[in-house]
Amino acid sequence: MPEKIPYVPDDTSYKDITLKAVILGSIFGVIFGSANAYLGLRVGLTISTAIPLAVISVAALRVLTPILGKSTILDANIAQTTGSASSSLASGIIFTIPALFLWGFSPSIFKIGTLAMFGGILGVLFMIPLRKALIVKEHGVLPYPEGTAAAQVLISAEAGGAKARNVFLGLGVSAVFKFFQSFLHLWPEKIYLKLPVLKKAKLGGEPTPALLGVGYILGPRIAGIMVAGGLLSWLAIIPLIAYFGESLNLPLLPEAELSISEMSAEQIWDKYIRVIGAGAVAVAGIITIFKSFPTMYNSLKVGIRDLKSSKGDMHVQKKRIDTDLPITALGIGVLLIFGLIIISPQIVGINTSLLIRIIAAFCIVFFAFCFVTVSSRIVGLVGVSSNPTSGMAIVTLLGTSLLFYALGWTDIFGQVTALTVGTVVCVAASVAGDISQDLKAGYIIGATPKRQQTTELLGVVTSAFAVAASVWLLGESFTFGSQTLPAPQAVLMKTIVEGVLGGDLPWGLVLIGGAFALVAELLRIPSLPFAVGIYLPLSTMTPIYVGGVIRHFMEKGAGDNTEKLTQRKEKGILLSSGFIAGEGIAMVLVAIYAYITKKKPEGIGLVWPGNLGDFICLAAFIGLVVYLIYKTKK
Repeated sequence: MPEKIPYVPDDTSYKDITLKAVILGSIFGVIFGSANAYLGLRVGLTISTAIPLAVISVAALRVLTPILGKSTILDANIAQTTGSASSSLASGIIFTIPALFLWGFSPSIFKIGTLAMFGGILGVLFMIPLRKALIVKEHGVLPYPEGTAAAQVLISAEAGGAKARNVFLGLGVSAVFKFFQSFLHLWPEKIYLKLPVLKKAKLGGEPTPALLGVGYILGPRIAGIMVAGGLLSWLAIIPLIAYFGESLNLPLLPEAELSISEMSAEQIWDKYIRVIGAGAVAVAGIITIFKSFPTMYNSLKVGIRDLKSSKGDMHVQKKRIDTDLPITALGIGVLLIFGLIIISPQIVGINTSLLIRIIAAFCIVFFAFCFVTVSSRIVGLVGVSSNPTSGMAIVTLLGTSLLFYALGWTDIFGQVTALTVGTVVCVAASVAGDISQDLKAGYIIGATPKRQQTTELLGVVTSAFAVAASVWLLGESFTFGSQTLPAPQAVLMKTIVEGVLGGDLPWGLVLIGGAFALVAELLRIPSLPFAVGIYLPLSTMTPIYVGGVIRHFMEKGAGDNTEKLTQRKEKGILLSSGFIAGEGIAMVLVAIYAYITKKKPEGIGLVWPGNLGDFICLAAFIGLVVYLIYKTKK
């Protein structure tokens, strides 16, 4: 394969790192990290921020030229890299930390931020030897779709301002929509339609900009698979439970008080379907990891080989575009984190023994290295949105919990320690997946790898506590596990740890869910999105499906016109990213209001007669759909 020629030559006079780029990237990272945190707590999904951050970085640096001076493509790349490292922290935090609150603990912002920082640093450091192995040597094999697209955005910087406009438009429209809905309460946040014949069957929807945007980004296939899982739960399993359970006079475990005939559809979902869905997601995650085992093995082999070869290349003069941080940075960083975990009881668990902390530290380093390699290679093939981070977290929790069970550490402190191990590993895998895309963009552009890696570390350190504060604030204001903030992935992780260490999990329901995941795999349907559809409420899935359908028709309408197809795809994804960011930022602001006033926004006291509020909600959502179609086609 011929040598890759970067856009910016090796001997360029450009400065490849500037203070303005790092500061802007950190600010963007906190904004998108907070939005990703809200989205993950809301629906259990997060998005890649590489492309919108590339677009916004170009636009912001252009606008600030009169104040900060002229910027280069490397400035924009550094801003995007710093921002991505910051925003990806949210994924690992929201998948695990809320479970601590559900157990009755209240970890401080400092503890949450420290765990996130440790995971982020490990994710960056383990990518030092893997960059050359996966991004340089596999350049023609692993496409890294978001990274390649971000590089194209940066290279065509003359179009950056126009493209960024779509992100900001989406952000503004979404924030206003959510302000009217969640602060002023001009229309309800959920609408339902009861179906005849099928007992307790309901169709529902949560018409919000973020869910619509998620569906557009995921596309019609994944969105369709997810809503299929939701339909199975709400139009098949719930009616079956209601039908066969209506003659039971006593509660059916795990419900201890109400009989099935006395329960609403929502109560049946909470007590039975969510456990079935948890089993489906757990088995789907494990299947995904097993399917990735060849990739994992090859990546580990390449990573270890590259670690050995890098020791012999330490004194070899390298080109600017081939220079990584020294391998000693990896060794020192890992040892430092390992030592801090051992000597800091309040970070890993509560009043845990030295032996538990040592074993927890080993588990963190081992699983983090394994899943950083897996995460980086998987996103190189399918992109960040399809990265099975939750599956990696599940395997980490299962492995750690089984080890603790064998050693007899099954009390609540053992559960907390297992969960914090999962937090650090989950953050590391999430950060590695995101920054792999940025390193790919930098490789295409001609950035200096060690400068990118330095700013990634800066992005993690500077924003870990800000993103942790957003998660903590959302939880304090809306309560994790509530309808507003269900935190589905964290509830799942809590269920797994309790099931292994506590022994009180309804395994029959869990295995039923696992069977659904196996059936999906046998039908060659991606089991993880299908399982997520079973696990989450159908009302969450329906707007996601609408977004996927819109993308299908927008791209189908472009016909064979490649230019029109590309434009529609870019516009729709950028506008949808704005939808997600706008709603996330709006809800963080609402959370700040609720925390300060010690009460949730009560709105303006408007009460619509009958079902008029539902129709107004539907009309507002249709207006949002029309706006997305219009701006995408324009």
